[in-house]
Amino acid sequence: MRAQPLSAGLGLKPQHFGEALACRRPGLWFEVHPENYMVEGGPRLAWLEAIRGEHPLSLHSVSLSLAGSEPPDAGRLASLARLARRVEPTLVSEHLAWSTWQGAYFPDLLPFPRTGEALATIARNLDIVQNALGRSIAIENPSHYLRLEGHTWDEVDFLTELVRRTGCQLLLDVNNVAVSAHNLGTAPEDYLDRFAAHAVAEVHLAGHSQDPALGDALWIDSHDAAVAPAVWALYQRLIARTGPKPTLIERDGNVPAFAELLQEQELAAAVLQGQKADSMHETEALA
Repeated sequence: MRAQPLSAGLGLKPQHFGEALACRRPGLWFEVHPENYMVEGGPRLAWLEAIRGEHPLSLHSVSLSLAGSEPPDAGRLASLARLARRVEPTLVSEHLAWSTWQGAYFPDLLPFPRTGEALATIARNLDIVQNALGRSIAIENPSHYLRLEGHTWDEVDFLTELVRRTGCQLLLDVNNVAVSAHNLGTAPEDYLDRFAAHAVAEVHLAGHSQDPALGDALWIDSHDAAVAPAVWALYQRLIARTGPKPTLIERDGNVPAFAELLQEQELAAAVLQGQKADSMHETEALA
């Protein structure tokens, strides 16, 4: 695989394997959930290795439960470490959330009160993960759907302190910022302007939807639509402050043709290259 700077990437979908393998767009990279590939062999892993032979990969985990009270599952962590050694991803990331408790696994990324105790627990779990992988990983800011009681830390400060304590990096999901700000009645610009730019290793962009019952009163981080114009505007604001950061287009539902995803990838790449006016015009046309 030819070494090149990461520009804008795409979430890799099985139906796009042939087109993804053949695509030679400069700076293109792909992200997968490692849980789908933590096997000893077979066609799925061979498919991933073929993609890795042509494009950089990012592993975006969803099951380490870093905010859980118990340490990460040793067997699952060992499988992740084996996969990372095999495909040598450029980036590895996880969520600021929990999903397991007393051996039970929940199919969601669940919130928690940002307390000093939670900070110590997550820092402990991050140390375990990073030591097992032999590298730092990036932590993603969550989406919020309701106000939780008991926070003693601001979220941006909480993430910044995690970086200080553990040497981890950050994954800034701009759609999560937009969704959370809308649902909680806060200003997304303030969040982005205070975010620790020096620690950002990756940026995510995705589409959201309205709750079927509550409508515009509640936005859902659904990943089933094109990136909204308002999110593109926030992204441009972010990149103007931080400079270029590897940026992923996420689409997990209503997945369109590969060519359509490449259009969004091209828009993100244009923003990274400083082509603000052209990219904004095109995002309005796509919306």
